[in-house]
Amino acid sequence: MSTDLNLWLIVGAALSGIAAILHVCIIFGGAPWYRFFGAGERMARASERGNWQPTVVTASIAFVLFVWAAYALSGAGAALPLPLTKVALIGITSVYMLRGLLFIPILVANRQQVTQFAVWSSIICLGYGLVHLLGTFQVWHNL
Repeated sequence: MSTDLNLWLIVGAALSGIAAILHVCIIFGGAPWYRFFGAGERMARASERGNWQPTVVTASIAFVLFVWAAYALSGAGAALPLPLTKVALIGITSVYMLRGLLFIPILVANRQQVTQFAVWSSIICLGYGLVHLLGTFQVWHNL
């Protein structure tokens, strides 16, 4: 571990970790949580019926977010180096940025389908992406 830790990627790791924990909480919160966090009525009803799919999908997302947090910590110099850290950080940043920016064409194409959840989740993802972008840019030469 380096003494020169990258604050942006540490923040990025924390954000991904918080999102992962939130997804775990949604599993335990059940249908009301699926509804509140915008997963859709279909997921909420499936959760109410005891269907395994919402749990598997949400747990998978949580797992990916935990892995992303680990890669951000690795890139920040706060954890042991992970394989393909540079590639992973590019991918993580790209996914967050694309998720945040995909809101724009949806807004232009069909305003009726835009929910408050879509607006806020897009802004949040764009923010996560920018944090990862800044951190990755700063540590690029060390990766």
